Order: sequence, then C-alpha cells, then structure tokens
Amino acid sequence: MTIPTRAAITAVHGYLPPDLLTNAELARMVDTSDAWITERTGIKERHILKGAGLGTSHMGAEAVRGLLTKTRTRPEDIELLICATTTPDFVHPCTANLICDMVGIRNIGSFDVQAACSGFIYALIVARQFIETGTYKRVVVVGADKMSAIVDYTDRATCVLFGDGAAAVMLEPSADGNGILDAVLRSDGSGAK
Repeated sequence: MTIPTRAAITAVHGYLPPDLLTNAELARMVDTSDAWITERTGIKERHILKGAGLGTSHMGAEAVRGLLTKTRTRPEDIELLICATTTPDFVHPCTANLICDMVGIRNIGSFDVQAACSGFIYALIVARQFIETGTYKRVVVVGADKMSAIVDYTDRATCVLFGDGAAAVMLEPSADGNGILDAVLRSDGSGAK
C-alpha cells in the first residue's frame, strides 16, 4: 500500500513588534477599563507596529527571516510564498511580493490571500495542494496583519481585540503520511449586515 504524500508543517516562527498598547492606555482613549477588557477577552496588552513607512510586509519579512534561520533554509530554496492578510501594504504589489523582496527570495510565485480571520487557514490549504500534487517541495505561508492601521479606536467593542503581528510556517512533503489530513472550508455571506 502506498502512503499518500501529505503536506506537513515542518517549522513555525513568529514576529511581534516591540511597542505595546496596554488596557490602561486604551482606557484613556475609549470608555473601557482593564477589568472590562480582561473579563471579556483575557487580553492585557497588544503589540503595535510603529514607525514611518512600516507595514504588514515588514512584520511578515521578520517572521520569514526567522523561519529561514531556524530551519537553515536559503532564500533560493523556497518555491512559493503565500501571505494571508487583511491589511496589505498596498493593493499592488501584493504583500507577499514585498516580503520576498525584503528577504531575498527571487523568481518564485508569491501572492496574497484575503479572507479576514480565516485567511491563514485558506492560505494553508492552498499551499497544501501545491505540496500534495508534487508541484513544490518547500512552501512558506505567512499570516500577518497590522490591525492598528484600520481599527477604530473609538469603538470599544472592537479596538480592545486587535494588535499587530506575523507568523510564518514551512510546508514540506511528509512521506510517512503525517501532515494536514483534511480541511473543510465553508462561509456564509448572509451575515454581512
């Protein structure tokens, strides 16, 4: 019996910007308190990317650099990079293209996936298919968002939830049958209002 090739996550690396936005600071911006936020979310602080000209791609590049270092992978060994983001730096070029440029990854396919909170899962499933069909052997999937750029800091229902950060995973074939076994993707646009 032949064991099917599965895509496996072989490494993970994340990046959080150093600046923090605490619950106490939010309480000075909007009608809330540390107790109110903590009771409802468990969140005490969130990381915020500060600095002129810094966007989602900068955090994504840091996550990918760390991933390559951790796995001792050269940039030229990456065959595809997919970035899941709701806060791209620009409409074009896509954030994945910018990340590749910053990290020194050249002449590969790279593109963004935008599906809000579930974007990383969608990107992971897309990447999985490239591995399982044998098209690529080493794919990087990045999930990155600079939510501080789009959050309404006068809306206490949402501003307490979001911060900035990025993570990257390496997907490679697994010959022993371990890896991503299945996925079910569903959505319902009727709840938009």
